[in-house]
Amino acid sequence: MAKTRESIMAEQFPDDNSEALSNNNSNGNGNGNGNGKVNGGGSEDYGGQNIQILEGLEAVRVRPGMYIGATDQRGLHHLIYEVVDNSIDEVMAGHADTVKVTIHVDGSVTGEDNGRGIPVDEHHQRPGMSTLEVVMTVLHAGGKFGGGGYQISSGLHGVGVSVVNALSEWCQVDVKRDGRLWRQRYEKGIPVTKLLDVGPAEGGGTVTSFLPDLTVMETRDYSFDILAQRFREMAYLNRGMTISLVDERTDREATFYFEGGLVSFVRYLNKNRNTLQARPVSLTREVDGMKVEVALQYNDSWTCTEFSFANGINTVDGGMHITGFRSALTRTLNDYARKVNLLKEKDGNLTGDDVRQGLTAVVSVKIPNPQFEAQTKSKLNNAEVRPIVEAITADMLAQYLERTPSEGKAIIDKCLTSARAREAARAAKDLIQRKNALDTTLPGKLADCSEKRADRCELYLVEGDSAGGSAKQGRDRHFQAILPLRGKILNVERVGLDRVLKNEEVKNIITAIGVGIDEHFNMARLRYGRIVIMCDADVDGAHIRTLLLTFFFRHMAQLITDGHLYIAQPPLFHIKVGKQTRFVYTDEERDEIVTEYSAAHNGKEPEVGRYKGLGEMNPDTLWDTTMDPEKRTILRVDIEEAIEADKIFNMLMGDEVGPRKRFIESHAKSANLDV
Repeated sequence: MAKTRESIMAEQFPDDNSEALSNNNSNGNGNGNGNGKVNGGGSEDYGGQNIQILEGLEAVRVRPGMYIGATDQRGLHHLIYEVVDNSIDEVMAGHADTVKVTIHVDGSVTGEDNGRGIPVDEHHQRPGMSTLEVVMTVLHAGGKFGGGGYQISSGLHGVGVSVVNALSEWCQVDVKRDGRLWRQRYEKGIPVTKLLDVGPAEGGGTVTSFLPDLTVMETRDYSFDILAQRFREMAYLNRGMTISLVDERTDREATFYFEGGLVSFVRYLNKNRNTLQARPVSLTREVDGMKVEVALQYNDSWTCTEFSFANGINTVDGGMHITGFRSALTRTLNDYARKVNLLKEKDGNLTGDDVRQGLTAVVSVKIPNPQFEAQTKSKLNNAEVRPIVEAITADMLAQYLERTPSEGKAIIDKCLTSARAREAARAAKDLIQRKNALDTTLPGKLADCSEKRADRCELYLVEGDSAGGSAKQGRDRHFQAILPLRGKILNVERVGLDRVLKNEEVKNIITAIGVGIDEHFNMARLRYGRIVIMCDADVDGAHIRTLLLTFFFRHMAQLITDGHLYIAQPPLFHIKVGKQTRFVYTDEERDEIVTEYSAAHNGKEPEVGRYKGLGEMNPDTLWDTTMDPEKRTILRVDIEEAIEADKIFNMLMGDEVGPRKRFIESHAKSANLDV
C-alpha cells in the first residue's frame, strides 16, 4: 500500500514520547518486549548474565565510533592522524624532524619518523611484556601522563595507536633503537609474533604499518587532498619539520617544509588577497614552560580569518589563547589610534569586530598540561594561557606599529572603515532581529510548514519563482517550508556587512531561518532542522548554489558545522523505458541505461529528456524525485578542512581575478560544461 505523506513524516521525524516508543517496538501485546512484561519490570529478564565485560581492545572493535568518531572516510583518516600525531610529539620534543606517510596500493598505510623509537624494554607494570606491546595493545598506556616521556604532546589519553591496532586487519611496528631493529606484528589488535630482534640498525625511529579492517571500517578510500592539507598545517605549526605524503595508488606525492612557520602559514592564507602589510608580523616566545607563536597580516577584504592551535590541535571553537589575542589586538590598536590622533577624543573606541575585519591571524600555543572543553578538543580552557598570550601579542603589536607608522596608519584606516560599515549595518541588523521575534513578519514569499518543532522541519531555498511554485504544490506542508529566491543573491565575499543586509534575498533567508548572523547568531532560535539548497542542475544553478554556500560559510558557519545545511540533488534526465519513466542523476547512469535498452531492443535507443531547470518538473515529479524523504538524495554540507575552504571561497568569490583565472585554466580540461 502506498504511504501517505503523513506516514512518511512520522517515519522521518518519529515522536519522542512513550506512546510512540511503545508503538514502534511492540509485537502485538503493546509492551515492547514480546513476553507480556513491561521492560525493566521483572528481575528474571535482567541479571548478571546481561552485563558484558569487554577485555583489552575488544571495546574498540565493538564501539569504534567512541574512539575515532566515525567508521567512514573521516574515521579512516583519523587512524592515520593517530599514527602521525605520535611522530609529531617526537618532533615537538626535539627528537625528530622528518615524518613520512605512504598509502600503498593494497590500502595499507605506513607512517614513519626518525625519532627515538618506542621503548622495547620490559614494562615495569606488566612483567614479561615489552613496552612496545603495552603501547600497542593496552588502552590508556602512553608517555603523556606525567611520566617524563613528553613535556608537550597532542595526545592526552594514551588510546591513539592502540586504537589503530585494534581496528586493523593487521598491524606491524618496526622500531630502531639502541642500534637494533625490533619488530612485532598484530592482527585485529592481538600480537601474532613475539617482539623480534631483527638485527643491527642505524639511527632511531618508529615505522608503523597497518591495513584497516573492513569488518569494522566502511572504506579504505583515502583522500590525498584532505590528508595533504592536514600535513601542510602540521608543517606550518612545526617550523623546520619535513612531512611527506606518498600515494602509490595514484602516483602522487607532496612534501611540506616551512622554515617560516606561522609566517608562511599566514602568507599561504593571504595568497589570493591584497595585503596591507609587506610581510606578516610575528613573534615566538617561551614563558613559564609555555611556547606561544603569533602571526598576523591585514588585507583589504571584509573577512576575518583566524585559526588557533593548542599543541598542534586545531581548536575550532577557540579558547583562552584566542581570547587573549583578541583582547590585546583591540586594546593595542585603540591605544595607537588615539596616540597618532586617528581616533579623536569624541570618537568611540574601535570594537573587536572593527579590528578583525580583513585580519588573517594564526595563534599557536604549546603547553605541558592542556585542558580542553570536551573530548573533541575544540576549545582550550587553560586560564593561565590568556594573560600570557595577551601580553605577548600586545608587546609584538606595539613594537611593530612604532617601527612601521605607514602600515600602522593603513591598518587603522581599514578599522575605521569597518567601524563606519558597522554603524551603517546596525539599523539593518536591528530590523532583522525585530523581524525574527514575530512570526507575522516572516517573508511574504515564504510558504511555511505547519509543524513548529525545528528538529522536524525543513526549509527549501529554491531557485526561481517557477520552481518555487512547483515546490509549494508538491511539498508535504506538514514539515516542508519553501522560500523561492529571485535571481542571484549578493556575493557576500566582496562587500561589507552593511551591503549584505540591504540585499532583499539575503534578508529573507536570515529572517526565515531565524538564528541571526555573525555575533548575533543564536542557534536556539533555529526554525528549521534542515536547510536544503535546491537549484537547477545547470551552470546558473551551480553559481547560485556557490553564492548561497559562501553566505552560509561566512555568516552562519555553525549551521554547517552542526549539520543543518544540505544540497538537493534533482535528476538530470528522464528516460522512457517501455511504459515507465526513469529519473537519472548522472551522465554515467544515463549512458548505462541507454546501452542496456539498446542491447535489448536491437539498437533502438530510448527517449531521453534533459531537465534544464526545476521549473520544468510538475509538482508530483519534483516531490517524487527531489523532495520525498523516502526517495530523494540530499547531500549534507560539511567543512572537512576549514582552512582550505576559506582559501577556496576567497579565490573563487573574492576580488582578485588572477588566482581565479589560473584556477579556471588549470581545471578547464576537467570542467563539466552545460552548453
